[in-house]
Amino acid sequence: MKTQKNLGIWLDHSTANMIDLNSKKLSHSIASKFTFNIKEEALNRSESLMHNKRQQMLEAYYKKISDKILKYDRVLLFGPTNAKTELHNYLKEDLHFKDIKIDIEATDKMTENQQNAFVKLHFEGKSK
Repeated sequence: MKTQKNLGIWLDHSTANMIDLNSKKLSHSIASKFTFNIKEEALNRSESLMHNKRQQMLEAYYKKISDKILKYDRVLLFGPTNAKTELHNYLKEDLHFKDIKIDIEATDKMTENQQNAFVKLHFEGKSK
């Protein structure tokens, strides 16, 4: 039986920490380009422009994350905001992800060590 490739992703709408416990480097981050300054600039022009800009940038952010997920068998999405659910919905629309088992957990803000421990505990419990 081949070894399962597991990935934990702690995310909110600005940052995603990718945690692969089998990798030498424990985590890798992806940042959203939708910053406070971009939000303010778009909002000064119009509210609908700000919402459109936010949607476009979030979709690009989720695309970057999804490109990394393709290499894994099981993925845990966790974090304090609804970004994990939005990403899950984004992935469900793409057939490339149909064979990847995706779990979602709500958590508070966590340190990097807490995130690593949470992912390890989650996947240890799933392998039994």
